[in-house]
Amino acid sequence: MSLEKRPAGEESADRPSAADSPAPAERQGGTPPDAPAGGGSADDLKTRIVEALKSIHDPEIPVNIYDMGLVYGIDIDDGHVTVRMTLTSPACPVAQSLPLEVEMKIGAIEGVRSARVDVVWDPPWTPDRMSEEARLELGFF
Repeated sequence: MSLEKRPAGEESADRPSAADSPAPAERQGGTPPDAPAGGGSADDLKTRIVEALKSIHDPEIPVNIYDMGLVYGIDIDDGHVTVRMTLTSPACPVAQSLPLEVEMKIGAIEGVRSARVDVVWDPPWTPDRMSEEARLELGFF
C-alpha cells in the first residue's frame, strides 16, 4: 500500500521495503538520521507522524493505534515514510481500511513526500505491547 506524492516529472523508483532492513529502535528511542523534505528536522517530522498515528483508532478499541503498540517502526528517507505496523489479529475487521487511513494521515503531513504502510505479523501483537496509558484506559491493571 502506498500513497505517492511525486512532483510532476519525477520518476517512480522502487524503494526497499522496511521489512528488508532492520526495524528502527522506535520504542527504544532510536531516531532516523534523515532530514525530511520541505524543511524541519527529522525529529520534528517524526513527532508529527507520531501525533498523526495517535489520532487513529481501531473503531472497536478506545485507544489509538500507537499506544496500542500496533506500530513497530517508522522509517523516514528523504520525506518518504514507511510505517511498519500490525493489527490485533489477521481477522481484524479494519484490516483493509486502517492501513489506508494511516497512509492518508501521514501523507497529509507537511514534509512527507510519500507514505506507505507495511503490515507485518511477526512478531504477533500481544497486549504486552500496549503503553501504560493504553493499559490504564482498558483497565489492564
